Amino acid sequence: MKINKSFFQLKVILVGILLLQFHIGFSQEEKNSKLYKTIMSRDSLLFNVGFNTCNVSQFENLLSNNFEFYHDRDSIQDRTLFLKNIRKGLCSATKTYQARRDLVEGSTEIYPLAKGGVLYGALQIGIHQFFEPTPDKKDKFGSTARFTHLWILENGVWKLRRSLSYDHQNVNTVGTKSSIFDNDQEIEKWLKQNNVPTLGIGVINNGKLQQIKVFGELKKGVTAPFNTIWNVASLTKPVTAIVALKLASSGKLDLDEPLYKYWTDPDIASDPNTKLLTARIILSHQTGFPNWRFMNESGKLDFKFKPGTKYQYSGEGFEYLRKVLEKKFNKTLPQLADKLIIKPLKMTDTKFVWNDITDVSRYAIGYDNKGNAYEPAKNKTANAADDLLTTIEDYSTFLCSVMNSDGLSKKVFDDMTSHQVETKKNKYFGLGFEIYDLGNDNYALSHGGADKGVQTIVLLLPKTKQGLVIFTNVDDGYKVYEKIVNHYLGENGKKIIEIETK
Repeated sequence: MKINKSFFQLKVILVGILLLQFHIGFSQEEKNSKLYKTIMSRDSLLFNVGFNTCNVSQFENLLSNNFEFYHDRDSIQDRTLFLKNIRKGLCSATKTYQARRDLVEGSTEIYPLAKGGVLYGALQIGIHQFFEPTPDKKDKFGSTARFTHLWILENGVWKLRRSLSYDHQNVNTVGTKSSIFDNDQEIEKWLKQNNVPTLGIGVINNGKLQQIKVFGELKKGVTAPFNTIWNVASLTKPVTAIVALKLASSGKLDLDEPLYKYWTDPDIASDPNTKLLTARIILSHQTGFPNWRFMNESGKLDFKFKPGTKYQYSGEGFEYLRKVLEKKFNKTLPQLADKLIIKPLKMTDTKFVWNDITDVSRYAIGYDNKGNAYEPAKNKTANAADDLLTTIEDYSTFLCSVMNSDGLSKKVFDDMTSHQVETKKNKYFGLGFEIYDLGNDNYALSHGGADKGVQTIVLLLPKTKQGLVIFTNVDDGYKVYEKIVNHYLGENGKKIIEIETK
């Protein structure tokens, strides 16, 4: 039978809206209530007995004749097709189960559905984990997923009418102490306890932006919107880096060509080290420059060591590269970025210059750790290393493009993710991004941003196609990183934290 895909997609959306309306309209059942215990007993029969032991009769007893199953990685199934798939798939060999489902403790919410005061159904929401048996009889973690079940009383008997299974992830990110991330009110409370005015989170899964969460207030009484505009400080650098790497991928820029051919800073014009500078050396922070020239007593740019011999983080290096690119291509950095990144990805809220912001009322003002507001850095010219203005959605979209190597040749992507220089044990700089060596050929790309009233960080896991964006607008916003990273990135997140804190 040919399925009208668009019809079923619309049906899924309508079901989701309907369930959301139920969710909003009724209060959650207490765990000691009769309804809560009844639904949990049905859940146990469905999974602990039916699913985990392949007792198909439990599915036959519990599923409504009008049952429908919606899965974010599989087809839409009615009762007949669902039972057929169970028998021929999961339960084709009943002597040894092929998967075990565990309900995450504390994740279940149950809402009564009634008409005229008469109960007719219940909505069950929760998170569950799936485990697979191994030859040594030690179950291996398989995936995590959220689920929504619509239970209906049919002739006085509880039947499962609709089942939605979604947000499947192949990493163990639930069941930890960070369960507050499943409760927006708890997050808001946590932020107030930590004096964090505004928090933005972007979650990337399967190489795509999956979720945007923004919490807190822009100012007293003004809730921060999902499209809050942030100053992300040094997260400007990866954007500049990808401009250069895309130009290299198209053959317009040689990463190892001496840059003095196009531009030389007057402060170092007579220093022979100038001829050693290349885009590769700048993107891996091996220029020998200080972070900023104003940190020198003279206020002038100089070399602290021979370029290419060791690591030293430098914003001056990226500004040097900006001036080279602008001279070579006769275009400003914003113009190059617009053509290569911002316009193709429709990053409409990403700007290098303050006056280009389309809606200043959405800007997250920065604060010190005592709650005092800073005057925004209203930069009038583009800086390659600092003060990019963007949103969670825009920057996450950019990172997805990077992780999927859009517009990057294989050689350039390999160079970007290779260890150009070691910065500490198991941590390196590639081209434009830091690299955490997580073992077993796995790695994470990262970059942070820090300024007055700005603390931001991004993490990418190209092997598992995951990513995480965290923006805060307070001096010590970094103190919330660990809990967020552990929650969303699981074991890989813990490894990153271990490398960073050793």
